[in-house]
Amino acid sequence: MARKATTSTIVVRKIKKSGHGHHGGAWKVAYADFVTAMMAFFLLLWLLNAATKEQLEGISDYFSPISTTASTSGGGGLLAGKTIAETGVFDTATAPKALAPKVSTLDSDIPGEDDAQDDDIATNLSDEQADAVLEQREEQQFRQAETQLRQAIAEAPDLQGLAKSLLIEDTPEGLRIQILDQEGLPMFPVGEAEMFAHTLRVLELVARVVQRMPQDIAISGHTDATRYQDKTAYSNWELSADRANAARRALLQFGVAETRVSRVVGRAATEPLFADDPQAPGNRRLSVVLLRGTGK
Repeated sequence: MARKATTSTIVVRKIKKSGHGHHGGAWKVAYADFVTAMMAFFLLLWLLNAATKEQLEGISDYFSPISTTASTSGGGGLLAGKTIAETGVFDTATAPKALAPKVSTLDSDIPGEDDAQDDDIATNLSDEQADAVLEQREEQQFRQAETQLRQAIAEAPDLQGLAKSLLIEDTPEGLRIQILDQEGLPMFPVGEAEMFAHTLRVLELVARVVQRMPQDIAISGHTDATRYQDKTAYSNWELSADRANAARRALLQFGVAETRVSRVVGRAATEPLFADDPQAPGNRRLSVVLLRGTGK
């Protein structure tokens, strides 16, 4: 029997080699974005370095949500856009803005000299809100006047010891400034209406404060309960009225407008400051009242 011929199968594997695939351009887009961002960053640094303080404040104001009141935004100048509402614009009912007090001296302005701005605000509010704003402004004026007057008396070398003679009260009628007699330190000679020099000096300081205020003025004179011995027609009524009128002349002399004087009266001993002691020196006094609600 013949042997079968053995054959082997040869398998040839061919590996086809090819070049790398074509790369996409996404990296170029990312790189371009990075370069653009860096250029914008350095441009911003350059602008911040070149801008003035006022321009920087304008930029800050533009991006600061200071007010929720509806208003238009826009630049009033280079880099000076604003969103805060202009003074006097109230598109919705809002609570009156508190008026912050400021520290000042006797020769500085009293808040009454900024009335125009408050009046502009008041015209855009309801009657109740406007009254509240004006009352708040008046209270600030009174506090400012009291502070300035007390400071002026304390700093006057020739008026040392008279601080106790000054009584200032915020009353329903208005800001009442009273100059009292002290034991051994009267304002007038006994039974006379011509004041001492120190009384005139105090009234000068009072006038310097009062003349900057917008309110009308009421002046009154008061005596103690001591009666005249000679039984003449001249009594504490005439004396208190004459002293009040002397105070009026002094205020006018130091710059207070005559048109602001609403009344000048003598009260005699009918309104004692110390009712339990009708003869007390403090009952002899001058009263200058800034009348509430008359400065609108």
